[in-house]
Amino acid sequence: MRRLRSVLVHLVLPVVLLAALPGCGVGGIDAIDEAFGNGGGGSPPAATMSASERTLAEQVLALVNQERTSRGIEPVAWNEPAAVAAYDHAVDMDVRDFFDHDNPDGESPGTRLAQAGVGGRGWGENIARGQADPTSVMFAWMNSPGHRANILNPSYRYLGVGVHTGVDGPWWVQDFLTP
Repeated sequence: MRRLRSVLVHLVLPVVLLAALPGCGVGGIDAIDEAFGNGGGGSPPAATMSASERTLAEQVLALVNQERTSRGIEPVAWNEPAAVAAYDHAVDMDVRDFFDHDNPDGESPGTRLAQAGVGGRGWGENIARGQADPTSVMFAWMNSPGHRANILNPSYRYLGVGVHTGVDGPWWVQDFLTP
């Protein structure tokens, strides 16, 4: 069933995107190729968080800042391009049925952030899957030394959070950035 859903998403999504592009002749195909990156391979095209997913992401940001400020660490500010990259990775993990920082094409978080136009000197990424709500995922991350280190790293000043709810999710992605 999961494989069938994945096949349908891969078949239907490009058609829907093509239909939505203005003047969807040859330019439409080129636009889809650009969305996939270098000739149509790679991750699915960018999607947008639903209002409920956005609310969950903003709750995660608030919980991160609560953890940081309770320890005297400056809060992180929301970074929209990083949030888009994080959400795209969450969707990609669902659609292509993997759970890893690097996608099946070998793209790392740094590569995905650079493709999203996010600059900076450094980044850190936390991923999780299956926790029911922001409190649960933050509890899991704060009880994992590597994830906790990202959340409490004072060098990170910005954060993008992507939350993708789905049948086998939710998928949670945090992308932290240094200026």
